[in-house]
Amino acid sequence: MTVLPWEELESKTLCTTRVFTVREDLARSQSNGREKGFAVIEAPDWVNVIALTDAGKVLLIRQYRQGTKEVTVEIPGGMAERGEDPLEAAKRELFEETGYEALTWEAIGSVTPNPAIQTNRTFTYIARGAHPAGDPQPDEDEEIEVEEVPLTRVPRLIADQTIEHSLVVCAFAFLSMKGLLDLSAESG
Repeated sequence: MTVLPWEELESKTLCTTRVFTVREDLARSQSNGREKGFAVIEAPDWVNVIALTDAGKVLLIRQYRQGTKEVTVEIPGGMAERGEDPLEAAKRELFEETGYEALTWEAIGSVTPNPAIQTNRTFTYIARGAHPAGDPQPDEDEEIEVEEVPLTRVPRLIADQTIEHSLVVCAFAFLSMKGLLDLSAESG
C-alpha cells in the first residue's frame, strides 16, 4: 500500500495565543475515503544552540518551565520570530539568554518536534568559540542561570535525567552523530 497525504476539506482556527494557534482540520484519506478531524498547533520554528567554549565546555541553562512546573536544564534556544532566519534566531537567543556570542556557527540538524500535531521545525546549531560578550537580555518571563559544564559530563546528565528536555537530548544526539560527543560514555 502506498501512503498518501490526506486531502484537507476544511480548516478553522480555534484559539490564537502569543505563542501558537490551535486549529481544527477536517481531512479525508485518499486511500479509503475516511474523514477525520485533527487538532493542529501552528507554532513558529524553534532553535537550539550547543555553545562550546574554547576550554571544551558547553553552556547549559537552568530555567523554570510552566508546562512541567519544574526547573529544567537545557541549552540556549527559543522561537524564531516571524520571517527570521533560523541561524539569526539562534545567534539572538544565545546572546539574549546567556550574554555570550560565538566565533563560528554550524547547522547540525533539524527535527519536527511532533508532526502529528505541530507544524514547526527545530533547528540545532553548534556555536564554537563561545565567550561572554555582554549582559544577558532574557524575556520578561525568563529567569535563567547560565553554567559552563565540561562537554564530557553531558552523557551522564542525560543518563541521570538531569537533562530530559527531548529537543535538547536530540540536539546532543546530532552532536554525537558528528563524532563530537560519545553519548555512550558516562564520564563525570
